[in-house]
Amino acid sequence: MVSELTALDFDRLGDEIAKLSAHLDAASARLLDLIREFDAREGWNNGFRSCAHWLAWRAGIELGAARERVRVARALGGLPRLAAALVGGELSYAKVRALTRVATPETEERLLAVGKAATACHVERIVRGWRRVDQLAEARETEARHKSRALHVYQDADGMVIVRGRLTPEQGAVLILALSAARETLFRRARGSEDTPAERCPTPSTEQERADALALVAESALHQGIDPGTSGERYQVVVHVDAPVLAHPAAPGQSILDGGTHVSAETSRRLACAATRVIMRHDEDGRVTEVGVRTRAIPPALRRALHHRDGGCRFPGCGVRIGQGHHIRHWANGGPTTLSNLTMLCRLHHRAVHEEGFHVERLPDGTLRFRRPDSRVLPDVPPPPSIPIDAVQELQNRNDAAGLQINANTTRSGWLGERLDVGYAIDVLHPRALAQSATPP
Repeated sequence: MVSELTALDFDRLGDEIAKLSAHLDAASARLLDLIREFDAREGWNNGFRSCAHWLAWRAGIELGAARERVRVARALGGLPRLAAALVGGELSYAKVRALTRVATPETEERLLAVGKAATACHVERIVRGWRRVDQLAEARETEARHKSRALHVYQDADGMVIVRGRLTPEQGAVLILALSAARETLFRRARGSEDTPAERCPTPSTEQERADALALVAESALHQGIDPGTSGERYQVVVHVDAPVLAHPAAPGQSILDGGTHVSAETSRRLACAATRVIMRHDEDGRVTEVGVRTRAIPPALRRALHHRDGGCRFPGCGVRIGQGHHIRHWANGGPTTLSNLTMLCRLHHRAVHEEGFHVERLPDGTLRFRRPDSRVLPDVPPPPSIPIDAVQELQNRNDAAGLQINANTTRSGWLGERLDVGYAIDVLHPRALAQSATPP
């Protein structure tokens, strides 16, 4: 009798586990709906790198898991059948997460049937097989593209050279970047040439610019480099900024790039945080009278110590390993270049602090405090939300109020213990496999 009662107790306990799991899956559906709306409206775009970074910070989720939540939320926006099955507790979040890796509106109905009939382990195996078919097809397409690459160069009757080609996507991307860099170089040369009357140099068309750029790329390849500068200074951004502007952004004075383009004073302050600097003195007519030696804003040894101490961007919720040194009190305002007055920020958040109104200060105990543009504190770890005393009952009440009929058998699969034949399952489910089987030999 005791053993019989114990077995009944175990059955009731198992049913309660299954029922609560289904309620949690239904709640996950609501969570994913909220994440999708928050992401679409860019509610995270107030200092955070992405919706996943905000979710990791605000909800205390590991970043990889947060990225997966955002991915699934976006996918379910175009898969209404899978979304409805998750809302009703018919599919677990684990199954939906796997199915959304391969599901499309055309295959959703078939995969939904798989999810209801199979266990989570079976679903994972079928999805892996499905992706292998996709990868093999993609590999065949990639190989076909690679074999079709070609470049034809021949001379026309009038002496012009005709170039016609087909490049792989990665080769094409390199060519497009090279042409863009060459066009920019030609544009700078044209702007710098002041001795040529404008009427003698009509503006070339886009196609003519590309032709000139391709010629420059070829010439530069023969001379081993587009830019004639030394290797150490080949790719630098030079900013000319008056000292009063660095100290006080509202002060009158220039803040321009080397080509003459105006940039904001805060942009110059950000670039000057960790850049090398050369102090130049001018007379009343603007002529240079003295050029100082080049100095580093942050010496190499101090930069290494900064990287070792901070380990990455210190902006709440970020943690990117590669960062830039930021003077908490800018050196132009008398701030010292010391470890206590420095912190690491990634490029995105360095700009946020300088140009988007965010603030950072170091407290007497050495900790950092960030503030939003509206002066609200942005904590490293946000306070936890208030939770009802009986959270489980609250969850069940909400699902009941939404009209969901959830019980211990809602998420039970239709599997009866038979062996899973993944190959057969893919053959009867995957569109590519179906198309191949329908093709006559």
